[in-house]
Amino acid sequence: MVSSHRCSFCGTEIPPGTGMMYVKNDGTILWFCSSKCRKYMLIQRKDAKRLKWTEAYSRVR
Repeated sequence: MVSSHRCSFCGTEIPPGTGMMYVKNDGTILWFCSSKCRKYMLIQRKDAKRLKWTEAYSRVR
């Protein structure tokens, strides 16, 4: 049984066979649905609560 994952940045569900898995040096696994989410979290270090298209934004507002 293949379980689907949630994007670590935007919170959307990632269908099986898609997305990217990123493993940090401390062993933490981050799942990303797109390169957009990966770049916002790892390179630009944006806060997901401030971007309207993320689920974290809708929880705060």
